[in-house]
Amino acid sequence: MSQALSERTIALVKATVPALEAHGLDIVREMYSRMFQNPEIRDLFNQSHHDTGGSQPRALTGAILAYAANIDNLGALAAAVERIAQKHVGLQILPEHYPHVANALLGAIAHVLGNAATEEILNAWGEAYWFLANILITREAAIYDDLAAAKGGWKGWRAFEIADIRPESAVITSFILKPVDGGPVLRHQPGQYLTFWFDIPGHPPVKRNYSISCAPNDEAYRITVKREPHGLASGWLHDNARPGMVLKVSPPAGEFFLPEQPQRPVVLLSGGVGLTPMVSMLETLVAHHPQVPVHYVHGAYNGRLHAMGEHVRQLTATRPGVSSSTFYEAPTAGETQGFDYDHAGLIDGAWLADKTPIQEADYYLCGPRPFLRALVSDLTQAGVPADRIHYEFFGPADELLAA
Repeated sequence: MSQALSERTIALVKATVPALEAHGLDIVREMYSRMFQNPEIRDLFNQSHHDTGGSQPRALTGAILAYAANIDNLGALAAAVERIAQKHVGLQILPEHYPHVANALLGAIAHVLGNAATEEILNAWGEAYWFLANILITREAAIYDDLAAAKGGWKGWRAFEIADIRPESAVITSFILKPVDGGPVLRHQPGQYLTFWFDIPGHPPVKRNYSISCAPNDEAYRITVKREPHGLASGWLHDNARPGMVLKVSPPAGEFFLPEQPQRPVVLLSGGVGLTPMVSMLETLVAHHPQVPVHYVHGAYNGRLHAMGEHVRQLTATRPGVSSSTFYEAPTAGETQGFDYDHAGLIDGAWLADKTPIQEADYYLCGPRPFLRALVSDLTQAGVPADRIHYEFFGPADELLAA
């Protein structure tokens, strides 16, 4: 258990908030520059979040600022700490990696703030860093142990073979993965993701997270991947993956998932390839929770880009109390409303308030940032409390949602 921070440290860290607001992004960029001089540390990270205008430096800047502002009320950061711990477990961050971050952070503060970074300030930030680091290390150790001890679980990177490849739309493909060792797989919690280590010729190791798009089972995982413009990993998968290819995978992780026993009606909202965790949830609800009303609402650009539509229709047809609605933002001339899709345009709060049990349901959302910003805001303004709005997003949390 971490010792409490000293009152002096708390006061000094809170006093640096204005400096962080003014120079935090410069500090974080300098910190990453120092860390990435070590290839072993660099290769732990998803480098697509660190390119020009990368989102991870902005995300970490916001997290550091939130930590400084709430250092005397860390309970407010519990959800953020759990999210970070889950991400670290996916990436296989270990205790021995934390000193590298500490040295880079303190060096960056001193470099950017110059004479304003007194010895007392640096000592306070060192104490504050290790206080939080020890919380994360303890939580991550517990997650690693739980994953390794569970049936089908493992620690570190496990070899999985691509057993099947299924095109789902013009830009989205599913990959069925089975362990090379022939053993069972850990039953994930619907909504969680896998982290992959790709060895792509001409590049350092590439790490990516992909949501699991099937219900929990003992035999295999399915991931459903969109070919992203200029996407190194997604493009490589679409162009090079073949049945029999072996990939390195860490255990399921993530704090966004369906509870084991849902207590309220469930509304699943997805945009584009954000459908992946929603399909995992839908399959689970249909198979194991016949008493739970379910509404699945999906938005796609048009039928050409709409993945797994027939699969969802078949699922919703198998059980009373489950319905689905599909929105096409720009349906093509050959697509018929009421047959190929249900509604033209975008999902919005007014439609959700009218067509879903907004006073009692839990809402689960996944999709691009504009989709999330709009719908989380709409649901909040419609009176849905924060504890009934659950969301997952692509990439780091680098923007505050409107809600």
